Amino acid sequence: MKKIILSILFMLSVNSCFALDSNIQITEEMHKKYKHVTTEDNVIRAVELLKNTTGKYSHDAILGKNLTNKPIKIEFLNLSTINPQYENFDALGWKKKKNLYIYINEKHKDAPVEALSAILAHEAIHQDETNSLNEETYAWTLEAAVWTQLTEDNNTLESISHPLVDRENVIKQLFIRGNYTSKYINKFVISNKGYQNLPERSVGFEELL
Repeated sequence: MKKIILSILFMLSVNSCFALDSNIQITEEMHKKYKHVTTEDNVIRAVELLKNTTGKYSHDAILGKNLTNKPIKIEFLNLSTINPQYENFDALGWKKKKNLYIYINEKHKDAPVEALSAILAHEAIHQDETNSLNEETYAWTLEAAVWTQLTEDNNTLESISHPLVDRENVIKQLFIRGNYTSKYINKFVISNKGYQNLPERSVGFEELL
C-alpha cells in the first residue's frame, strides 16, 4: 500500500489533463455498481470522481481492492451514536469483524461532491484495526492532494461556505506550504489531540513519506 501511495503523491500534478466534472449522471448501472457501497447519489458521484484523481487508489479500495477484498460500506451517520467523543469528527474509517465501513458525519450530507471525494480518499486508507501517526499522515496528505487537484480544476470550490470545505482548505494550505509534501501535515497530525495515543508506526506505514 505504501509504495502505491508514495507514487501517487510524488507524481502529483495539480493541473488536470482534462476537466473533472462532479455533475455525474447517476444511472441504473451505476446504482448496481455501488449497491454494496452506498445508496447515496452524492457518495456515488464522489467515489466516481476519485477515479480520475490522485485518489484512484482509494476509489479502487472502496470498490473492494483492499485488505478485506470486499467493498467498503459508506453512509452518513450521527457519529455520537458510535461514541460521544466522535460527535464532531468529520468521518471515521471503521472495521467491524471482516467488513470495512466509512461513516461520514451527517452534517456533511450537503457538502460539495468534491469535498466528499477528498475525505473519502483519506478514510479509504484505513483498512485494519491498527492506526499510527504515519498512517494518518499518509491519509491526510492524500486527502490534501485530491482537494488540491480538484480545486485547481475548479477554483470556485474553495469559496463555498461549508465546514467540510473549510477543513479541506486548511490541509491544502499545509500541503502547498510544504511544497506538495507531507512536511507540515505531519506536524499537524502530531499536534492533533485525537492522535496523542497513537504509535508512530503501524503495519504498512513503517516509514514516513
